[in-house]
Amino acid sequence: MSRIIAGAAAGRPLRSVPGTGTRPTTDRTKEALFSWLSARDWTDGTRVLDLYAGSGSLGCEAASRGAASVVLVERHRRAAEVCRANAAMVNEALGRTVVSVRASSVEQVLAVGGAQGLEDGGEPVDLILADPPYPEAGEAFHAVLAAAAARLSPGGLLVLERSARDPAPRRPATLEEVDVRAYGETALYLWQDER
Repeated sequence: MSRIIAGAAAGRPLRSVPGTGTRPTTDRTKEALFSWLSARDWTDGTRVLDLYAGSGSLGCEAASRGAASVVLVERHRRAAEVCRANAAMVNEALGRTVVSVRASSVEQVLAVGGAQGLEDGGEPVDLILADPPYPEAGEAFHAVLAAAAARLSPGGLLVLERSARDPAPRRPATLEEVDVRAYGETALYLWQDER
């Protein structure tokens, strides 16, 4: 069972999405990622988008560690319901609403921003956590990465989770590679806005 690792909601269990349609980030990978982020002040007071949120584990962890606002983006109904339950648990632990859920596709959210009532108002964000299904690839996926890069505030960070067995994804031209980390079957690409 996945859990919140640190912060205000530390130790609280997270609900999982039933079935095999999602691939949750392991606690080992999540702990390593957030240790890296926290050591560089990427969680305290930041605005976060968690794309392809699944259960919302990554975004909920960011909220527990001090993010100012987190939007979980998940288009599958059952997963979005789990996101809502996990968001409610973290918000309760924080004593205020930090985490919200957008039941929509990543493409729609990135294309319309605040025009359709996105809780974060379509404003630039400081940190994007993206854990898309591993089969996502090709030009359509590169377009999603470019749209995500365009949502970053100057100096913002995009963290992309992929299979360590797959070739490195094509990085949007506006982002600079800060680090690449491998944890078993998982590779994390950390790209920063160059503005």
